[in-house]
Amino acid sequence: MTEARDVLHRLAHAYGIQTSYRGHDGLERQVSGDTLAAVLTALGCPVAPDGLAGLESALEHRRLAPWRRVLPHTTVCRAGSGSSVQVHLRHGSRVTVDALLEDGSVWPLEQLEDFTEPQEVSGELVGQATFRLPHDLPLGWHLLRARLEEGHPEGERGVEATLVVVPDRLDTAESFHEHRGWGLSVQLYSARSAASWSLGDLHDLADLAVQTAAHGGDFVLSNPLHASAPQPPVVSSPYSPSTRRFTHPMYLRIEDLPEYADAGPDLRAKVDGLAAGRRADNTAADSLDRDAAYADKLTALRWLHGVPRSPGRDKTYRAYRDQEGQGLDDFALWCALRSHLPADDPAWRDPELVPGGQTAERYRREMAEEVDLHRWTQWLCDEQLAAAQSTARGAGMRLGLMQDLAVGADRNNADAWMLQDLLVSSMSVGAPPDMYNQVGQDWSQSPWHPERLAETGYRAYRDMLRSMLRRAGGLRVDHILGMFRLWWVPVGQSPLHGAYVGYDHEAMIGILALEAHRAGAVVVGEDLGTFEPWVQDYLAQRGLLGTSILWFEQHDGAPRPPQQYRRQCLTSVNTHDLPPTAGYLTGLHVDLRERLGLLNDPVGERQRAADEREAYLRALQEAGFYPAGAEPDLSDPAERADVVVALHRYLAQAPSLLHCVALVDAVGELRIQNQPGTQQHEYPNWEVPLADAAGRPVLIDDLDAVPGFARLLDAVDRELDPGAPGGPETPAP
Repeated sequence: MTEARDVLHRLAHAYGIQTSYRGHDGLERQVSGDTLAAVLTALGCPVAPDGLAGLESALEHRRLAPWRRVLPHTTVCRAGSGSSVQVHLRHGSRVTVDALLEDGSVWPLEQLEDFTEPQEVSGELVGQATFRLPHDLPLGWHLLRARLEEGHPEGERGVEATLVVVPDRLDTAESFHEHRGWGLSVQLYSARSAASWSLGDLHDLADLAVQTAAHGGDFVLSNPLHASAPQPPVVSSPYSPSTRRFTHPMYLRIEDLPEYADAGPDLRAKVDGLAAGRRADNTAADSLDRDAAYADKLTALRWLHGVPRSPGRDKTYRAYRDQEGQGLDDFALWCALRSHLPADDPAWRDPELVPGGQTAERYRREMAEEVDLHRWTQWLCDEQLAAAQSTARGAGMRLGLMQDLAVGADRNNADAWMLQDLLVSSMSVGAPPDMYNQVGQDWSQSPWHPERLAETGYRAYRDMLRSMLRRAGGLRVDHILGMFRLWWVPVGQSPLHGAYVGYDHEAMIGILALEAHRAGAVVVGEDLGTFEPWVQDYLAQRGLLGTSILWFEQHDGAPRPPQQYRRQCLTSVNTHDLPPTAGYLTGLHVDLRERLGLLNDPVGERQRAADEREAYLRALQEAGFYPAGAEPDLSDPAERADVVVALHRYLAQAPSLLHCVALVDAVGELRIQNQPGTQQHEYPNWEVPLADAAGRPVLIDDLDAVPGFARLLDAVDRELDPGAPGGPETPAP
């Protein structure tokens, strides 16, 4: 049994599966044999954990896998590295290798003297030849082509594979070394205006960018804007989308559409009637109603879809369709199908109801009008995102919009259908147990299959990044650690029974850097949680920013001085999974978790929170940002606001290139947007409208009239740019 376990572990390592992991408490934990076997099976290597002969055979098959391919499926190399590529061919054969660049040029590769002992593969000797990749290969998506001598099964046709040359270091954040930047984070759906249809939209985002820029801000970071279900009901969490490539039409401003302007007066009146009904809810203080707002917008979009387009506008639409290609067409088809077939409909089990399948293509023809509706709405989203980014940059922002990329998409939605050959449906992504979630987490999202990504040249990953970066000056990557390894949980099992599966981070991070370089965008990786120590250094070396949260930056129970924070980083006081700073100061998060039964030791947790507040207050006083010896009454909104400003000024002493201020902190909001570990019937996660300290709804039209909004933003701006008019505020005595 011990010998079988050893071979199982070697086989798991050969597939990039970690057989143990270090928990949040620093203790090493072993992954069970059953879990390892389940993950191996999901990766295409079905084994029994105690079948020694089968395990040894699988291990040998894995060892010889590269020798069965002439070229690696995908080669990702850093610019200037002068790396090499191994070619496998019948022993004694000759081969020439060229790089076919995306500009059409052909670069012959030099073969190196690098003898490697031939291997026997399926009864035939296979040799290996090594070719040098020129150090001056340009950045881009290229091909490698190997031409083999006559008589080889591949013949003169040759073999082609993907070659990607990526930046050694992304330099888009370099300008912030001279003048650090800051921006505002917002849950867009919650930030409404008088013109909203009861939810914040892309026009509101542009207006918020202008208001932020007026105080010196460089970006607005929104929640993920990924598409959800094509019609209500929709999932409230923006981090559980249907697809990460396309945008949620819920965020469209209907009145900004050219089709609305071109519609006849009767049709516009019908749309205006829908809008009036929704605007009546803009000042409601209770939870938001996504489904009602989205249903009315879809009704209006269906009406406006029939408005004839001008020849010029139609040409622009066709250009967008050509640019997005088959991915857009398949997403639009899925939307049309899901609008008529529930997720549990037996029709989905039809093996031909897949992209390119006969049943799917029949539906594509029969539902052409419906398909075009969903394709058209994505074009509208792209246009309004472009307009918002143009407005933000025009207002003086250095970055403009910063989009947020979720970890994955829901297991039963669009990506799962469109990319089913690239995703592992028998596994779910999650996290091992930690101090906040003692049984671990299951996010109900299918992970990328590492090898399928490489086999397809990472095209789906690239296309997703391109679609997001095209209309953004920055990209925040949620749980960027997932580009190194992900916690895979067999579907139906507890997250306790998971394992870490590794990814080719050189490829994942390199491609991200290439696409960000081409878009001129800064990348911020959310690198919090359980990670291997070298990961943060690696991200910094590649030019990606990390993330630091004030409340998490502690050492031996005391606040870490901001001067010790990382420079290659975005810092903020809080994050969307924590209460606003005002709520944190009042202990609202402890009260809420106690009420929901999420605390094993409410008394101890309350004391811990009080000690933490006291420690940070002392740090503020010692740094001169709050009066020494003062005891603020945190039940008083005015005194609480003083502490919030002091905390942000204190944090601005960090050398981090970017700083982020949450909109909820600028208006005095108390309520948390998302309480981890709860369901919608327990807490209205992601449905809390923006409100002030008294619980009154706040519209973005009125932000400059909100006490504290300008004060907080201006205070951060002055601290980051002491040379600005007025200079930094004078520290408190």
